[in-house]
Amino acid sequence: MAKIQVGVVGYGVIGQRLADGAALQEDMELVGVADVAPTLAVRALHEKGMPYKLFTAMPEKASLLTDEGIPVSGTLEDLVSEADIILDAASAGAGAKNKELYRSMGKKAVFQGGEQNSVADVFFHGYANYEKGLGADFLKLTSCNTTGLIRAVDCIDREAGVEKTAITIIRRVADPGDYHRGLTNALQVDKAPSHQAEDLMTIMPHVHATGILVHTPVTHGHIITVVVTPKKDISESQLIELFRSHPRIRVVRLDQGFLGNASLFRYARDLGNPRGDMYEIALWEDTVVKSGRDIMFALHIPQEAVVIPESIDAVRAAMKMQMTREEGTGATNRYLNLKA
Repeated sequence: MAKIQVGVVGYGVIGQRLADGAALQEDMELVGVADVAPTLAVRALHEKGMPYKLFTAMPEKASLLTDEGIPVSGTLEDLVSEADIILDAASAGAGAKNKELYRSMGKKAVFQGGEQNSVADVFFHGYANYEKGLGADFLKLTSCNTTGLIRAVDCIDREAGVEKTAITIIRRVADPGDYHRGLTNALQVDKAPSHQAEDLMTIMPHVHATGILVHTPVTHGHIITVVVTPKKDISESQLIELFRSHPRIRVVRLDQGFLGNASLFRYARDLGNPRGDMYEIALWEDTVVKSGRDIMFALHIPQEAVVIPESIDAVRAAMKMQMTREEGTGATNRYLNLKA
């Protein structure tokens, strides 16, 4: 069977990781990546010997790249013409403009969480609604926090059903290396409910969700506290084993040294993961507690890499590579070296 040809548009924080994730899929082939300027990510790509072909997203500005000695393999249109499907990781709002090109060239696309929901036919999550993405032309991923949150809530929902959930998100203020938010020493509270709670209800309409979001002056990951009301009673030990069985959830403990976000980022680096990335969310076993039927626990969301598995799932669904959630997510997990 011929491999699915995948192109990545936008080679930033998410685009780099999408390219790496797609290149690991043995039933896919990465055509190349597209960007505009010699950003640090593009410069690093060049210094690494151009493992991926680079296309200019704006042909009239190709000299920005070539003047720096960075080879260009063609235009954005060339990349799209060679691809079966595009993973669009362009800046928020640019994806909607790019969609017109994809549509005119008869190509499918997967957009990231920064785009408006209206850009896509399906608001997608690999575990919660894989089948809705089958054959869709345009899919949009949930945000990093929503992606990880849904993994945990869906995990409980499939075992015990979920009636409602309430969340508090302690949100990192910017990605590592970013300066556009300034140097801060403050917390900022957003108006409730948070979009992550509303997005969860869009993906899982049978669950009532609400939430509060707090911005914090850190860069390595978000922490979410979650209170879930299941439809049938489930014990703390049963819940922990349920989480342990999920390929995209890593159960950790405080006495192991996992004290917070920095511990998990350091551990990922010690594992030798590129860029210190981790595809799994982490769930602290020590935080799993019950109050009556309600269950409370805390998650860590590695914002730079968490959406990569679900993005690959979206390619599988859109291209009908696998027709069920179990087969599609299973293939993605296998090639990303996640537990079965």
